[in-house]
Amino acid sequence: MKKTLAPKMLKRLTLLPLVAVLVSPSAMADDNIVQTMIPGVPNIDAEAYIVMDYNSGKVLAEKNADARRDPASLTKMMTSYVIGQAVKAGKIHQDDMVTVGQDAWATGNPVFKGSSLMFLKPGDRVPVSQLTRGIVLQSGNDACVAMADYVAGSQETFVGLMNNYVKSLGLKNTHFQTVHGLDADGQYSSARDMALIGQALIRDVPDEYAIYHEKEFTFNNIRQLNRNGLLWDTSMNVDGIKTGHTDSAGFNLVASATEGQMRLISAVMGGHTYKGRETESKKLLTWGFRFFETISPIKAGKDFASEPVWFGDTDKVELGVNKDVYITVPRGRMKDLKASYVLDSGELQAPLQKNQVVGTINFQLDGKIIDKRPLMVLNAVPEGGFFSKIVDHIKLMFHHWFG
Repeated sequence: MKKTLAPKMLKRLTLLPLVAVLVSPSAMADDNIVQTMIPGVPNIDAEAYIVMDYNSGKVLAEKNADARRDPASLTKMMTSYVIGQAVKAGKIHQDDMVTVGQDAWATGNPVFKGSSLMFLKPGDRVPVSQLTRGIVLQSGNDACVAMADYVAGSQETFVGLMNNYVKSLGLKNTHFQTVHGLDADGQYSSARDMALIGQALIRDVPDEYAIYHEKEFTFNNIRQLNRNGLLWDTSMNVDGIKTGHTDSAGFNLVASATEGQMRLISAVMGGHTYKGRETESKKLLTWGFRFFETISPIKAGKDFASEPVWFGDTDKVELGVNKDVYITVPRGRMKDLKASYVLDSGELQAPLQKNQVVGTINFQLDGKIIDKRPLMVLNAVPEGGFFSKIVDHIKLMFHHWFG
């Protein structure tokens, strides 16, 4: 049973935005309407990339986004995520003192030779807050080991936690073997998955993510700058996220920036120069902000439509969504957005539970459905009394007979 919004409601929604269109170099040619409004994605000097809207999750452009590549120090984003979740759950605290073990000592660990470090020594007692900054800002491999031991008892167990979060976040092309990201057999990730880890950091552990915009950190009188040079770019509002580099990985950068209420996340993997990964990330973010916009046409708990309900203690039920809806559309097209809904069955019958899915909201642009959301019951409707149910049964019978 298809329902189109009443003219007043439809007019209100057509002023709001639509779902983001996938705009890869190949995809753009498939949609003549979008092609006339949005120039092609800039040439990006990297083996793989993606740019997506944080709120709607829509991909604006991608290339080899699912190719499995060495993540290098982008791995530390997941290390940081695990730590952030542990703090959030109250398992550890920012002022906890961590005793640095022998395995976190770079001098005694040849694998760390020449890599980025916080310069810890065995027996040092360092608060969690400083070790976390050593991981995020200094990209310290030794800090990763110290925190892994503290949070999980061993690096191996901590890696297990990392991969558990890989599964819970639905990442399809990621598997970790280390807590720090130095090259290891069987360790890989993709541009898409790294963008999704960035999205999870911002959404799930905002206190942890707040560290990523800090520009420097000093430990033991050694001052180190955040390696994400876009933090110093005054033409953009970049507030994260993480760089990475090894010979096999190339130059990687996951970046996030805001413009007004819109936030984009880019992931560039396999870049060819240190500064180039910043230049290419800026191209993607700038392009996304200039040619797309994201709005929230429907808010959680606000009625989107109402429908008759049979055999309940009320005649009508309010329908909507339980989470704010975000839609990304080509910039300037939000006035053309339309919305309609379809019920899963011919009529609604009590009892109905709060947040029960009873249909689908379709968002349309140029006559095409560009995104969908589940249509939910906003308030429970219990069954009515015996006599009211008899009356509804008779009404419904006539309704079926005469339409």
